[in-house]
Amino acid sequence: MLWRFAALAIVVLSLAACERRTETPPAPSAAVTTTAIAAGPSASKTLKAVRARGELRCGVNPGLPGFAFQDNRGRWRGFNVAFCRALAAAVLGDPDKARLVSLGNDERIAALQTGKIDVLWRNTSWTFTRDAGQGLDMAAVSYFDGQGFLVRKALNLTSAVELNGAKVCVQSNATSAQNLDDYFRSRGIAYTAVVLDSEDQARAAYQAERCDAFTADISALAAARSVLNNPGDHVILPDVISKEPLGPLARQDDPAWTDIVRWTLYALVLAEEHGVTAKTAKAMKDGADPEMRRLLGGEGDLGKALGLDADWAYRAVTAEGNYGEIFNREIGAGSALKLDRGLNALWNADKPGLLYAPPMR
Repeated sequence: MLWRFAALAIVVLSLAACERRTETPPAPSAAVTTTAIAAGPSASKTLKAVRARGELRCGVNPGLPGFAFQDNRGRWRGFNVAFCRALAAAVLGDPDKARLVSLGNDERIAALQTGKIDVLWRNTSWTFTRDAGQGLDMAAVSYFDGQGFLVRKALNLTSAVELNGAKVCVQSNATSAQNLDDYFRSRGIAYTAVVLDSEDQARAAYQAERCDAFTADISALAAARSVLNNPGDHVILPDVISKEPLGPLARQDDPAWTDIVRWTLYALVLAEEHGVTAKTAKAMKDGADPEMRRLLGGEGDLGKALGLDADWAYRAVTAEGNYGEIFNREIGAGSALKLDRGLNALWNADKPGLLYAPPMR
């Protein structure tokens, strides 16, 4: 019996010792927490490099109507260009300090990995390989897209499954070729891929009738159709064969910079959600909406958490407008592409989409 009591005593003493060792440590003081937040963003080597050279290097498509292209005066315009300019306004105080770097499909990833550019905002999909295998982070989704097919109206097609035996133009060095093969092989549909090096070449081959259909992201197909000889003679089939979340990519080794890119985009989304436009931002900076006062720098100083000043988001919004203004002007109702908001509508719109930004607090 005595050995049982002795054993029980040892167990009790051991448990008591464990309790003492696992007590919750005291919470850090507010001063320590504030210092940690302020010190974090200063480690962003990308932000330091951008400020030192006085320009933001943003990788974009060489020429995709509506998204990134040079107009007749040689000025860069487009949906992705507008976001690059807004980011330059946020971090450098001037949207004109965005230097647009034209990159083809085969060089875009390497350009970001090697530091040739600071951010890649070039109709590039968020995929497992790019995230887990190439050391890149998608800061946030700026456009929810999917792959489709552009065909001639004269073919009277209603679905991609009717393309059995067709020749399909597709761009190399993109996810499009694999998606195309996956879609047709899984359905036992025979086809011939006409693989081209660039979007321009694929579009030209389709225009010259070297193929029966052209496959790419639906946004890219709308862009291609807008510059064909007779845009009205072509239709985008209703089939969507993949998910293509598009947005800005940053290097994985600089999470503080990724936060800056992410929250600049989210600032433009939140601005649209709360009715803040390029013209009304000044008045709403000191308006009745507390979240917008915080966003625009009229209350508090959330910019410190990013290593930026209080007016970073205010400059981004006033530079190019909110997300909706950019969308409508560059690729929506006010553009040649006439793309519907669809999945890219706000989460609380009359016809809800997937666009959703975390709160600014």
